[in-house]
Amino acid sequence: MEQQRIDLLVHNIGELITMAGEAGPRTGSRMADVPVVKGGAVAMRDGVVVAAGSEADVRAQLAGLPVAQELDAGGRLVTPGLVDPHTHLVHGGSREHELAMKLQGATYLEILAQGGGILSTVRATRGATEDELYAKAKRSLDTLLLQGVTTCEAKSGYGLTLEDELKQLRVTKRLNEAHPVELVSTFMGAHMVPEEYKGRSADYVKLVIREMLPEVKRLGLAEFCDVFCEHGVFSPAESEEILAAAKALGFGVKIHADEIEPLGGAELAGKLGCISAEHLLAATDAGFEAMRDAGVIAVCLPATSFNLRLKQHARARRMIELGLAVALSTDYNPGSSPTESIQLVMTLGCLNLGLTPEEVLTAVTVNAAHAIGRGDRVGSLEPGKQADLVIFDAANLAYVPYHFGINHVDTVVKGGKVVVREGRLAY
Repeated sequence: MEQQRIDLLVHNIGELITMAGEAGPRTGSRMADVPVVKGGAVAMRDGVVVAAGSEADVRAQLAGLPVAQELDAGGRLVTPGLVDPHTHLVHGGSREHELAMKLQGATYLEILAQGGGILSTVRATRGATEDELYAKAKRSLDTLLLQGVTTCEAKSGYGLTLEDELKQLRVTKRLNEAHPVELVSTFMGAHMVPEEYKGRSADYVKLVIREMLPEVKRLGLAEFCDVFCEHGVFSPAESEEILAAAKALGFGVKIHADEIEPLGGAELAGKLGCISAEHLLAATDAGFEAMRDAGVIAVCLPATSFNLRLKQHARARRMIELGLAVALSTDYNPGSSPTESIQLVMTLGCLNLGLTPEEVLTAVTVNAAHAIGRGDRVGSLEPGKQADLVIFDAANLAYVPYHFGINHVDTVVKGGKVVVREGRLAY
């Protein structure tokens, strides 16, 4: 090996799952193809993996190179760092008062119509300072890290004015520079039509296209643009207009599609070549096929349908049958999914979506990484990729979603540095 030293060697791994072997997202039966290495090790230098596999093979590759630090995994399970590809990380306030409304039978759209929902968070976010938003988001990001998340997407969309959207995006940028978790920024000014534009959605769409998108691009504050395509929010035509304008400016595009009603958002995702389409509870087979043909990744959010007490969940098994790449995410937000627990999502992926533990791991590593344009850097443990890994206090993969409601993470390594140790922050 050309390296003159090893910065960190994780050894005595009971079961190592590297997720190595494919350049792109995994589809169909390949989502369940998750080989396990018994007695593994991972060697890292300068923040990247230099060797991963059986301990005997890794030590042979090291060929006597000095090792600055060794970390004994204690016979535990090791996986790549987890990736959360859909969150609304930066926001003001909280909405626990809506719980009683949900228990009384109010639907998501009914709460929204009464001035709650997203618009409630918009008011709180507009009223918060940038430093207040930073402090609140950092607490959530710490929780995500403790859960094993090493890379995370963060959407704006609770400002709905140019000034307040930029405020959210600046917070994301600051956190990305200061926090171990790598953040991928998404502009979502088209999350809702703000109250001051009620009945004038066309005017707000023009504001997003003519003022917000160009300024966000000029300042380099977001990589992707997302739109909430839903009844009472943005129509398919409005969504297409916004996303087409975003593509013309060089943004990658995403879409909240067919969450509540089958409006054709999944078909639109295929037409526009979105990197991902999110939610998809009401999407049709035709929509799935359009996504598949365009290589769009399906991001399912089972904690959202669980929290909304919906009888229907995303048809992940059907997506896999049709050849889609499926990813999972917390959808962390203050309303429909107020949780940072990616491990709860993994359990719900099994129990409510019918995925196997192997498919779930694929969905929160390799496929999630590709859903935010990071598949070439994170999501697997193989030479040249970032040295992001999780040591779970578990003997095997199935135990993590099986024993739910607790945090199984013992150690997290991000970029070759230990940032969580014995379940506590160490950065």
